[in-house]
Amino acid sequence: MNPMTQQITSWSVSQVAALYELSFPALMARAAEVHDEYFPDGDIELATLLSIKTGGCPEDCSYCPQAARYNTGIEATKLMDLEEVLDAAKAAKAAGSNRFCMGAAWREPKDRDIEKVAVMIREVKALGLETCATLGMLEAQQAQALSDAGLDFYNHNLDSSEDFYGTVIKTREYQDRIDTLTHVRHSGMSVCCGGIIGMGESRRQRAALISRLANLSPYPESVPINHLVPVAGTPLADQPPLDPLEFVRTIAIARITMPKARVRLSAGRQELGRSVQAMCFMAGANSIFYGDKLLTTNNPEAQADLDLLRELGLKIKVNQTTEVAV
Repeated sequence: MNPMTQQITSWSVSQVAALYELSFPALMARAAEVHDEYFPDGDIELATLLSIKTGGCPEDCSYCPQAARYNTGIEATKLMDLEEVLDAAKAAKAAGSNRFCMGAAWREPKDRDIEKVAVMIREVKALGLETCATLGMLEAQQAQALSDAGLDFYNHNLDSSEDFYGTVIKTREYQDRIDTLTHVRHSGMSVCCGGIIGMGESRRQRAALISRLANLSPYPESVPINHLVPVAGTPLADQPPLDPLEFVRTIAIARITMPKARVRLSAGRQELGRSVQAMCFMAGANSIFYGDKLLTTNNPEAQADLDLLRELGLKIKVNQTTEVAV
């Protein structure tokens, strides 16, 4: 195993909820202090996410345009060819990405799928990129096979608090997610795990999600915080937008409760806009998904991201080194 060296701290739901009640300036100041202590270089990690198998998923996740049961205009595709994946990985590296993430719309992969993805992992790593995959639920032997192939991170989000989960997903139990994370940890891979904010959950339920993430032992090395992108045809298409400051608060609280993690701005950045993203960086976000697409939803253009980082005077982490954004 390769867990982070960290002081284990138990965060109760009530303790996390109390952070939400702090004044906005006090919360931001506390998060900035934690961020400066654990990430003194202040660098921003750039990660590129490629959908290597799109659509046709049998799950009923209410937010997801790739669920086969929803009419969202997404056409199901087969697993991409190796050369297509490598071309995308080379382009991502040339654009400055440090980590290359491969996502497939499966409930759980078959062993033959794992074999094909393992080849992709080895070839992408040979380019000098960190690798991550999100393929659905894993059995223990599948997690080990991915680890043996050299996969650095496995992404499997909790999505929400356990008491809200059943209102969004009914085809997979919350414990199934915990089991997959356990298999990933036991295989020696690092964990990428976060959730989605703005699906109609209460503030207390947002606190419960962060508490559960922070109390994983160890907590995830990468914590993607997604802002719901309502997609026409999904059950959450008409979900009212979340107050942007509530999203910033969640970023700050993730930083405070998981101080050594890379807290990643993920889905929904385009909807947040430049000003809110800037506040998220001030709150301790230090990783973004970079590129024009995030699986099937739009993402800010790469040049727009670089321009924003430059204007904020932030640094970017590129291929294991830290450089000033240009």
